[in-house]
Amino acid sequence: MNKKWETYNPQWIVDIAKEQIPDKTEIITALSKCVKAKSESRAYIYFVNGDNPNEPNSEWQFQENITLEDKKNGTIILDVLKGNKIGGIEFLKYLK
Repeated sequence: MNKKWETYNPQWIVDIAKEQIPDKTEIITALSKCVKAKSESRAYIYFVNGDNPNEPNSEWQFQENITLEDKKNGTIILDVLKGNKIGGIEFLKYLK
């Protein structure tokens, strides 16, 4: 899969979030800012650098997971980082 940062259109997941978690406006806003992405595999797309997670000075500081459901992609897990940034999305149907 793509190991370099590329332009990404998050509108599809923003629409799902607006429908399923309308009260989490900070998450919806954060998703709309996910315009650069790196594919780790079919199962995972990163929006921030995942090097040295949860270590000092790492961009990846985990806060929580949010689960969304999509007819096409199945169960999607949002990795929410501190400050309500979206670290990435995981597609459970592609995990082996």
